[in-house]
Amino acid sequence: MSAVTTATSMSSSEVPSNVGPGGNQPEIPEELPVASEEGVRFLESIIPEEDYKYLMFDDNLATTSDTGKELGEFTVSVEPTRYKSQDCFLIHANSHGAIDGVPCGTSITAYVGQNLETIEQQHHEYVKLENCPLDRKTFIVQQDEGYVVNRVITQGEDVQRSSKTLELEQMKGFISEGSNLLLHRLLIEKGVSENLQLLSFDSETNLCAASYKPLEDRTQTVDGTEIRVYGVERTINSFVDLPTTWQSYFVQDGHLSSRVQVGSPVTMKLVKVPQLIERDEEPPKPVFEKKPLNWEEDMQLYSRFLDRKEELKADHSTYIRSHPELKSILADFLQFLLLRKPDDVVQFCAEYFSAFSHTMPTSTPYLASNAPTPFPASRTNTKIDQLRAPTR
Repeated sequence: MSAVTTATSMSSSEVPSNVGPGGNQPEIPEELPVASEEGVRFLESIIPEEDYKYLMFDDNLATTSDTGKELGEFTVSVEPTRYKSQDCFLIHANSHGAIDGVPCGTSITAYVGQNLETIEQQHHEYVKLENCPLDRKTFIVQQDEGYVVNRVITQGEDVQRSSKTLELEQMKGFISEGSNLLLHRLLIEKGVSENLQLLSFDSETNLCAASYKPLEDRTQTVDGTEIRVYGVERTINSFVDLPTTWQSYFVQDGHLSSRVQVGSPVTMKLVKVPQLIERDEEPPKPVFEKKPLNWEEDMQLYSRFLDRKEELKADHSTYIRSHPELKSILADFLQFLLLRKPDDVVQFCAEYFSAFSHTMPTSTPYLASNAPTPFPASRTNTKIDQLRAPTR
């Protein structure tokens, strides 16, 4: 969005948008580009309450030529707001100056959602040539049916208008120029992952792949002070023109320190060291060690135990006194148990007390006489086995 960049991109508007170099129709790919899985995951992983907490501030840079001459200024502001009943961010960017005495500039106003989706954007570029001023306006609006893109290009007395609609599914991972400014701050905050490819528009609003990659850290002198800066490179791969690359460097807290379009003699630089964003120091969470509980040594717990013990003993004694038959039943059972001395005490107990249950079936008197009996078999009466045969 530098002044020279604006002049260069605006000069291409002399050729209609549907005509490529040499007057031929550009070859539009059959399949539109898509954002990479890493790019989509990055957008979906954004936590607004945490990731944007320290990114709401203004940037002010000077636009200079390769000889060091100041040509203009570049400003960016990001602030939280509400638009169309949803929480979002209002992003303003302005670049204006003069090249060889010709005023030119760019302005962007965008409403960007919390996952960097563009809700609405107005992009205005101009070059005030004396004989043939150029003016280009692009409006992007998100609607239910998709993104509506309207363009108005004015060259002297000639005015060209165009409009198109792109489906929401086609625009998944789309990053407009406004949301790109906030995305750069977020990449400095969270780090740039490999193979981060999203979608963007080229100068003719053709949907293109936009790749991001980290640059090596370096030092930059600002107002006589050396500061450490961290870079991000963004490349828009247009299918009707050469790729366009921007290199941006940031202070550790996300303030923009320099920005340049590769191949352009114009650079945007920080002229004054900004006041660093102070971050809240969150105290470490206390760690409480789990102590073993020895209730016998705890006076309060041990006292409650003794009180409860005496309470239960008194309750049990009251119950036994209220049911004197309980002692007789238990005495009979113990006597029978000691007489039989069964191997399986549990089974014997179950069979003994089943006689007191109303749910057990009543025994029939016509059971087989050879059923198990506690009495021993006779060894002298030879007809005893016949007598034990089943009766009909």
